[in-house]
Amino acid sequence: MSSQQSAQTMKPATAAKKLGVYLPATPASFQGGVVTRAELNELQANPPEWLSELRHNGPHPRPVVAAKLGVSIAGLARGGVTEPLTTEQIEALKRERPEWLEKERATQAEVRKEGARIKQRKREEQERAAGRG
Repeated sequence: MSSQQSAQTMKPATAAKKLGVYLPATPASFQGGVVTRAELNELQANPPEWLSELRHNGPHPRPVVAAKLGVSIAGLARGGVTEPLTTEQIEALKRERPEWLEKERATQAEVRKEGARIKQRKREEQERAAGRG
C-alpha cells in the first residue's frame, strides 16, 4: 500500500473514535476492515441505523461517558467506572448522583474555571503588550 493510500484509510478503531462509538459494539463488517476518509465522511453525514443506535443508546466509550457525565476520564476511573456504559446507565447515574460523581463534577468545574481564568489573564497580558508597541 502506498503512503498516499495509507493516508486515505484508517483502522476501524480510529474510525470508531472519530465517530464517538465503542468499537466492540459496531458490526463485524465495520470492525473487520479499513475505513476510507470518504467512508468516514459518509458515515458522519448519513449515519446508518446501527451508528445512530449506538450514538443514541450506547454502549458509549469512556470519553463519551465522561462528557455526558461532566467529568474527566480520570474522574470516571476514580469513581470505579472502567467499562463502557449505555445511555440508560448514564442517566441512572445522573439521577442517583453518587458522591464520587458530585465530587468529580465539582473538580471538573474548578478545572474549567481555572482554565478560563488563565486564558483571560493571557489575553489581558497580550493586550497590554500590544498597547506598549
